[in-house]
Amino acid sequence: MINCLIVDDEPLAIDIIEDYISKIPFLTLYKSFQNPIDALSVVQEGKIDLVFLDVQMPELTGIQFLKIANGKCKVILTTAYPEYALDGYEHNVVDYLLKPIAFDRFYKAAQKANELICNVAPQVVASVVESNTFVHNFIFVKTEYKIQKIYLDDILFIEGLKDYISIYTKKERIITLQSMKKIDEVLPNHLFVRVHKSYIVALDKIESIERSRIMINDKIIPIGDTYREYFFKLIEDKNV
Repeated sequence: MINCLIVDDEPLAIDIIEDYISKIPFLTLYKSFQNPIDALSVVQEGKIDLVFLDVQMPELTGIQFLKIANGKCKVILTTAYPEYALDGYEHNVVDYLLKPIAFDRFYKAAQKANELICNVAPQVVASVVESNTFVHNFIFVKTEYKIQKIYLDDILFIEGLKDYISIYTKKERIITLQSMKKIDEVLPNHLFVRVHKSYIVALDKIESIERSRIMINDKIIPIGDTYREYFFKLIEDKNV
């Protein structure tokens, strides 16, 4: 069982996260704080495994909190401000959740924490999530000089290369230093599917499928042996 704290100066945000935690069997809520300084004293006592931490707070920012906590617990940042994502990952946070937070996205972050803290394999979301909804219709990725917003509907497919990925959209190719595993976790799985160790495709952008090849916008994408059975079952289920 993972012992959690919530630190957020907004009561409504606390209520939502408390509700989410109550639905996940491997999480237990120790306490919620609106004052980050009070929360820090509990963290420094070594009683907490995981903190759901807001970034923008008047007494102490989430980034300052991370520096003072100095790795005594795992942290998932929760904020409405995507520009703080890079600061968070520099301090080795488990995940970065943008408000408003959808439950399926929250669950994925909790799974990652469970893997890190308890060294367990990922669990499958069963009846807890009745549908794979996705509140945001965009993602943010870091390019060479900026953080770029990409609308999900613009993405055709994603190609993984050695140390980075290429996101092919209707208008351009966007290169970002990120792993295929990480981007796969962020994308909603009712819209995107991994078909090869090096490719993720947007289901609604598939023009045709021939044997082990997918055609999207004149690009031929291979279907890997590892992903073949799942992919064709998914396609079959979507057939009318």
